[in-house]
Amino acid sequence: QVQLVESGGGLVQAGQSLRLSCASSIRIYSSHFMAWFRQAPGKEREFVAGIRWGTGSTYYADSVKGRFTISRYKADNTLDLQMNNLKPEDTAVYVCALNPYGLATTATEFKYWGQGTQVTVSS
Repeated sequence: QVQLVESGGGLVQAGQSLRLSCASSIRIYSSHFMAWFRQAPGKEREFVAGIRWGTGSTYYADSVKGRFTISRYKADNTLDLQMNNLKPEDTAVYVCALNPYGLATTATEFKYWGQGTQVTVSS
């Protein structure tokens, strides 16, 4: 099966930055879509950002537009999320996900998930 492993989470102060990475155990193809979701305690898992692997087209939740940047590195089958100007409300477990069938923004559409990495932003 596909394994996705996230890294880069940590504890930062508001206004600081973090860069998350997701490493895939398999080759990711042009038709695939990869995304970052996050889940805070007591809240549902929500879409943060996604990217079409082939074209590089990106999609963002309104709450992170202008602050977060999703990118992919095709040679390494890795997915990154650069998070700038972090806010306390960004605190959550961030999870990498893969949908082999293309663009999707709801959790139920994704077949493969990582274990998550904790991001905590203090005020």
